[in-house]
Amino acid sequence: MLYAVFMSSLLPPCPQPQEPVESPQLLEVGSGPEEPCLRADAARNRARLLEAAARLIAEHGVAGVTMEAVAAAAQVGKGTVFRRFGDRTGLLTALLDHSGRRLQADFLGGPPPLGPGAPPLERLRAFGVAVLYRSAEQLDLQLAAQPEPDRRFAHPALGALRTHVTMLLRQIVPDADCDLLAQTLLAYLDPALIHHLTRQCGMPMERLETGWIDLVARLTRTEPPS
Repeated sequence: MLYAVFMSSLLPPCPQPQEPVESPQLLEVGSGPEEPCLRADAARNRARLLEAAARLIAEHGVAGVTMEAVAAAAQVGKGTVFRRFGDRTGLLTALLDHSGRRLQADFLGGPPPLGPGAPPLERLRAFGVAVLYRSAEQLDLQLAAQPEPDRRFAHPALGALRTHVTMLLRQIVPDADCDLLAQTLLAYLDPALIHHLTRQCGMPMERLETGWIDLVARLTRTEPPS
């Protein structure tokens, strides 16, 4: 889904366990890789389409966002929406762009403990809590915007999150297979799992937050905060 999330739109392949991990850089998620810089008129049209889609969500929920409905709300041809976003998933992903970039900015350059300046273990704990609550606030949109399984884990936004978590883990447990540990931690933050636990199982967010802190402690072989 969610969100992209943090480097250039083309990420390097997953490094081997002993290779250093470079700090991720802010990623533009909304625009397609074929158009990194939109012309001013194209940018205005894109903003107009996203504004129309946001209105539809506010009025009808995520189910009310179709390419046809967005085109009608923005008073443009349906082909314009398809050319700009590719498909419905691309449109919904673009809607997550703003909050995704805000999250990136927070963990890349914001105040600690989420941002630089705090010990890596504290940053990892804060990262998971931030992602949990962001996903809970936008759960329907996050679920609807998830790419198909064959491209879900290769999405640049998720790849940047994975790189950030891997970087923190290598500072905490340098002798571990931090690539796989990062995958395990991010699986806990999956929007589909959050949906299941909160809406189908009725778990409060406080329990999920406590579970994240406990999972981090167990995987990093550290003591949870008192």
